[in-house]
Amino acid sequence: MKRKQENWTSQLGAILAVTGSAVGLGNFLRFPGQAALYGGGSYMIAYLIAFAVIGVPLAWVEWGIGRYGGLNGYNSPPGILRKFTKSNVGAYFGTLGVLLPLIIFMFYMIIEAWCLQYAYEFLFGKIPTGGVDVYKNHFENITGQNQPNGFLLSQGMYNTTLIALIICFIANFYLLYHGITKGIERFCNLALPLLFFCSIIVVVRVLTLPIQVDGQGVLDGLGFIWNPSQPPVYSADGGLIVEGKTFLGGLSNSQTWLAAAGHVFFTMSIGLGLVITYASYTRRSDDMILSCGTSCTANGFCETVIAALMVVPAAYVFLGPEFLNSDTLKNSFAIGFYTLPQVFALMPFGRFFGFLFFWLLFLAAITSSISTLQPLIAFLEEGLRLRRSRSIAIAAAVCGIGSLFVFYFSNGLRALDTFDFMVANLLVFFIALFQAIAFAWWFGLDKGIAELERGSSMKIPTAIKFVIKYITPAYLLVISVAWCVQSLPEYSKKVANDHVIQLSMAFIAIVFTFLCIVTNISIRRWQKEEETITEISQREGI
Repeated sequence: MKRKQENWTSQLGAILAVTGSAVGLGNFLRFPGQAALYGGGSYMIAYLIAFAVIGVPLAWVEWGIGRYGGLNGYNSPPGILRKFTKSNVGAYFGTLGVLLPLIIFMFYMIIEAWCLQYAYEFLFGKIPTGGVDVYKNHFENITGQNQPNGFLLSQGMYNTTLIALIICFIANFYLLYHGITKGIERFCNLALPLLFFCSIIVVVRVLTLPIQVDGQGVLDGLGFIWNPSQPPVYSADGGLIVEGKTFLGGLSNSQTWLAAAGHVFFTMSIGLGLVITYASYTRRSDDMILSCGTSCTANGFCETVIAALMVVPAAYVFLGPEFLNSDTLKNSFAIGFYTLPQVFALMPFGRFFGFLFFWLLFLAAITSSISTLQPLIAFLEEGLRLRRSRSIAIAAAVCGIGSLFVFYFSNGLRALDTFDFMVANLLVFFIALFQAIAFAWWFGLDKGIAELERGSSMKIPTAIKFVIKYITPAYLLVISVAWCVQSLPEYSKKVANDHVIQLSMAFIAIVFTFLCIVTNISIRRWQKEEETITEISQREGI
């Protein structure tokens, strides 16, 4: 049944909104660190294969599914997938498309607040000075990870991170309250160009850095992240600091492929319910193939060009390769929050460029975070027939409780890591695999491609059709099984010995139960409406 709904005012608005959803902290912090950690060139091959085999095909699938749902009056993942599959099973899988971005929002707000606080500290000269240990200690203090649980909240409004978190909450819900066109689209139309402008300034500054440590220049830093192999790095006394990596060794490491596949999901926002929600607001005449290709290209450019030229090379030039060891690179927060501040401290006009970098991160974070709540808001509006103001209020209450939960259990960032793990390493594969199968096998590949190509000036290549139907589901299944075999036993032991992880998983289960109840109510409401329409149509036919 069709319902009155908003639409993007232009195709460019849809592209910028989806690009803003995809371009986030993963692009600027996680990608360069993972590329250097897993061997540079070998990781890039695994990343590009994952990008081609699951990234772009699934993005096309989600754009097609989303518009189909939107044209039939649905904007939430449960409604869209129920209509697309003509089954209530689709609605319950769609519930994951509401849960995952909701959980992301709860911990993403915390990281967004860190970015805002660092931008403020650089702008007003409040950031401490010293070595990496000083910045590491500063980061651990503001995040509370070296303090007992509840320490940050016990400080009340004297805690600057809490103030930053409140500001981020207000900014996000202000934009969401104003809806798709006047809130999200208008903001992304301004924020995305500004984000690219700021990033280009920082990249140009990094590429013009002079040689600093032991004759190392920016080309050496670029080689560290891009070269097919990496030589080992030894200390003055002959101790191994950074283990060398060979090209074939990197490709034979299953963790390289798992990391690349997981990152593609996270950075492209696929399998999370975000793209199908945004795509549902497009018009019948919009070019889905062009829109999807443009947003994927822009996201890939931010990672493989801008981020790769910015983060690791700057750290390499000023701090040397010994600071880019596995302990640093495995932690995205480490390279962003206590390695790069020292780089900016050593750089001419570093205070300005430090502010610009963390302001860039904040812009990237907020364009992503506003997208993570739209699936829930659309779900409450169309499933429970709530006005937007009431949907916003419920979303704010649920997210506020979740973010305060993560904020309270700050010790070791275990709650935050658990939320991230459940989304990025586990649940995302279920909904992604379901969508791939639903599009190619349930709905019908030819019918799905025809829906995707409607209004498009280009056609989907025949090879991509084969990939969508066979390669993408198989790749997702192999990756899921490989992850379960390699990582699940070890993580199960970790869960058994950590009550914070247990509480975090219980919290996610409670939220999921709440969403399933809403889904059940929504299904019954939708069925009743459909029966009413059928009865009216039959009477009019008679």
